[in-house]
Amino acid sequence: MLKENLDNVLKNIADSEERSGRKKGDVTLIAVSKTKPVEMIKGVYDLGVRDFGENRVQELTEKYDKLPSDIRWHLIGHLQTNKVKYIIDKAYMIHSVDSLKLANEISREAVKHSVTANILIEVNVSGEESKFGVSPEDLEDLIRKISVLPAIRIRGLMTK
Repeated sequence: MLKENLDNVLKNIADSEERSGRKKGDVTLIAVSKTKPVEMIKGVYDLGVRDFGENRVQELTEKYDKLPSDIRWHLIGHLQTNKVKYIIDKAYMIHSVDSLKLANEISREAVKHSVTANILIEVNVSGEESKFGVSPEDLEDLIRKISVLPAIRIRGLMTK
């Protein structure tokens, strides 16, 4: 069942790439593994998936050493500045950078650990006050300020 579902998702991705004129492999599937046991994640890994998304720092750090080292972990949930130090050398990409304060902490910890942090800027396009993210009006200013920080690579946007 798991293999069938994965095959269907990969076929949909391939069809979408073709329809949009993108090259095969341009789209990366990130399997959201939050709340899933290590055994289930390993099963998906054994089917070829290498990118997994966690929304909590504690879950990512608990699973990190229990699973193969070639997994690319994505932190997809809100990140507090005081938790950056726990994932900076474990997360392939942080999807939820929404402030200069957070970016400064990521930069500081990345320099300390001699890594480059791949990040997405989180943008609150819906305007909902209950959602995290920078407003579209403040986005350009935030990108300009973050782009000069050492050890950070802005890879794109994540919108809500």
